[in-house]
Amino acid sequence: MSTNTRAAEAVVVGGGAAGMMAALIAARRGRPVTLVEHQRFCGRKLRITGKGRCNLCNNCDLKHFFQQVPGNPKFLYGALHRFPPADTMAFFEDLGVPLKTERGNRVFPVSDRAHDVANALENALRRAGVRMRFTEALRVTTEAGAVSGLETGEGFLPAGSVLLATGGASYPGTGSTGDGYRMARELGHSLSPLRPSLVPLESDDPDCLQLQGFSLKNVRLTAYDSSGKAVYSDLGEMLFTHFGVSGPLVLSASSHLRDWSGGPCRLSLDLKPGLEPEQLDARILRDFEKYRNRDFRNALDDLAGRSMIPVLVRRSAIPEETKVHSVTRSQRQNLVRLFKDFSISVTGPRPIAEAIVTAGGVRVGEIDPRTMESKLVRGLYFAGEILDTDAFTGGYNLQIAWSTGHLAGEHL
Repeated sequence: MSTNTRAAEAVVVGGGAAGMMAALIAARRGRPVTLVEHQRFCGRKLRITGKGRCNLCNNCDLKHFFQQVPGNPKFLYGALHRFPPADTMAFFEDLGVPLKTERGNRVFPVSDRAHDVANALENALRRAGVRMRFTEALRVTTEAGAVSGLETGEGFLPAGSVLLATGGASYPGTGSTGDGYRMARELGHSLSPLRPSLVPLESDDPDCLQLQGFSLKNVRLTAYDSSGKAVYSDLGEMLFTHFGVSGPLVLSASSHLRDWSGGPCRLSLDLKPGLEPEQLDARILRDFEKYRNRDFRNALDDLAGRSMIPVLVRRSAIPEETKVHSVTRSQRQNLVRLFKDFSISVTGPRPIAEAIVTAGGVRVGEIDPRTMESKLVRGLYFAGEILDTDAFTGGYNLQIAWSTGHLAGEHL
């Protein structure tokens, strides 16, 4: 193949969701494509997403979708209108991956296997003639302000266009090592500060350490920012850890707690969300009658998990050896309030390496939203998590990867 012909090739750096989508779309449009991935196989992070089930998108309309994107939603208008969630679902069904929609309109493969999504993409790439190079991408080269190729660990690849779809800085073991940010900077691009999103939260509350390993189900978590404003509330599960709190509710809350400069934030747990305060008080009275000769510390077995009872007893300020028939109405009301508002101070997120999603990244003002091409370097494109855009949990972040990758693939 001549150098001139090879210079017409497109090189995609990164074999994740956005990179595989872009490579496939470009190849289907007749462009010679080489995909460079430094892991031994593609889609490593994709294969573990959604606890290995792969919540690959959300079956929602675009109005709802953009309400779930706190990070630069307007930049995504073109990409999402060009390739919305309905198209994503049709795309994967056509690849032979039957889908189902679950609670919250979250879309999963019927098989509940993330590997089926990644494998379908890999097979489609092979059928489309995409060349795979499993090696490290070192540097994008340019001539006269335009892309000329990519230097890799196995030599130089001439190219007329290069897409950086290298992911964020979270889960570095899956290949998201931050190399894309370095290459973007070398080409003159600037970055918004990187922050962890969808990440466990740290707490200095000693009760978290006492409760480590204890999980709560069917509780309501409400997150308040440092100003005291409620920014998130939902029902679900969470887990106490040695550093603070984790679990699905906490990960979701973290993406709403975006500014820690004002100090600690607060989580409020409603441990009995199915009961109004009056109903809970009546329930407590029934239990106290049932255990009327017991000490208070031994009368909560029907209301709380064993690990949590000592914490509830201490926080209630009711002496633990008080006979339950002696508990006053005022003390009982304090106990009701404690069940309905179990408060935890959180001091910040865990490190970005533990986050599911990286917020921040290549500034979107330097990228043409109609094509995903750089405004600074001709033939340079970006897609996926490397961009300064992020969404809440529920399949929205993967949809951003699919849509920006699809749009970049059309224009490579």
